[in-house]
Amino acid sequence: MVSGYYRDIIQLLTEAGCQFVRHGKGSHEVWYSPITKKHFTVPKAKTRAMANGVLKDAGIPKSF
Repeated sequence: MVSGYYRDIIQLLTEAGCQFVRHGKGSHEVWYSPITKKHFTVPKAKTRAMANGVLKDAGIPKSF
């Protein structure tokens, strides 16, 4: 069971057109954002600040 904001982040990323690229080190994943045209990491976010940081890296407005 994944706790925190992970499921909500993944839902927002896929709705924005972001794509999963590969698994990274530990519990991180690498995603690609068509908005910023960059790759970014997605940890299993447990805090609101971390979740909003992932959205910022993806070019999506804060949601948490």
